[in-house]
This record gives sequence, C-alpha cells and structure tokens, in this order.
Amino acid sequence: MKYHWGKFMTAMEKFTLAGGCFWCLDSAYIQLKGIGDVTCGYAGGHDPNPNYESVCNGTTGHAEVVSIEFDPEVISRETILDVFFTVHDPTQLNRQGHDIGTQYRSAMFYETPEQRELFESAVAKANEMWGGRVVTEIAELEKFYPAEDYHQDYFANNPTQGYCVAVVAPKVGKVRQSFSHLIK
Repeated sequence: MKYHWGKFMTAMEKFTLAGGCFWCLDSAYIQLKGIGDVTCGYAGGHDPNPNYESVCNGTTGHAEVVSIEFDPEVISRETILDVFFTVHDPTQLNRQGHDIGTQYRSAMFYETPEQRELFESAVAKANEMWGGRVVTEIAELEKFYPAEDYHQDYFANNPTQGYCVAVVAPKVGKVRQSFSHLIK
C-alpha cells in the first residue's frame, strides 16, 4: 500500500494486452476511472530492438500492445478484461478489420501465474459470448518495448486524423456506452 495525498492507496497493477491497433486500446482505456497510465508498445516477438516500421513489416513477431496501469480498488481486473473483449473482435486471427498481420493479433501477456489464470478465465468467458471462436493468445510477457513518442495518446492528439475518425472513435464510443459508469 502507498500513502498519497493524505490517504492510503492500493498498489497499481499492470496488464499488457494486444487487440489490433494500439491506438484503439490506448484511447479506450485512458478514459476510464482507475486507469493511471496507458503506454503503447510492442511485445511477444523476437527482435530485441523493435520499432513501428519493423513491427508493421511483420518480421519481428511483435504485436502492437498497451501496458495498462490501473488501481484494482477503483476498476476491477475483470472489468479491464471485459473492456478488452468489448473494444476488439477476438475471433479474428492476426487482424482487426482492415488491419492485417500478426502485429494486430489478439493476445494477453501475463507476468505472474495469477495473471495467467485470470487471463485464461477471461478467454473462457469470452468464448461463451463469442460462440467458442476466440483466438486470443495467452503468453508470458518476456519484455515490453514502449512505442515511439508519437504513438502515445495518439487519438487525443489527432482526433480528426482519418483512421481516428473511422476506426478509433467508434471503439471509444462503444466503450463509453458500455462502461458509462466508469468514464472519468
């Protein structure tokens, strides 16, 4: 437990999730109460020095991911995962809509055995909702690589950019509607 501004706070936790373009996940999570930080990045590959260009070329094995720092006393672990399965389609293998390639795969990267169990339960629940068609990968997080600065808070900084209007904004709206009680 931490002491902050005159009260005790629980320790923040982190989940690393991949569900298509990281801009969509970043913008969906950052609007929720209990979220401390969301960092776009890369994980799950073999290249020790990934960058956006190499990840998009599909040669690194990395997925576009977000590292979500949250307070489980404000937003539950299960809710974080419910948002994940709301904001992307976990039945699409190595793609989300027109974004195609292994970098856009659905994946959950665990750091502890407890996280792995939680992720497995979330996938089982999602499979019930999606008719057993979920292809979400569960893998150990070996290393998280932060994405370039211009990817951080991309939607907030570029709301009128074409991709943001056509793809990101509808996903943000879906989360706002489904989780309205958690909007900051």
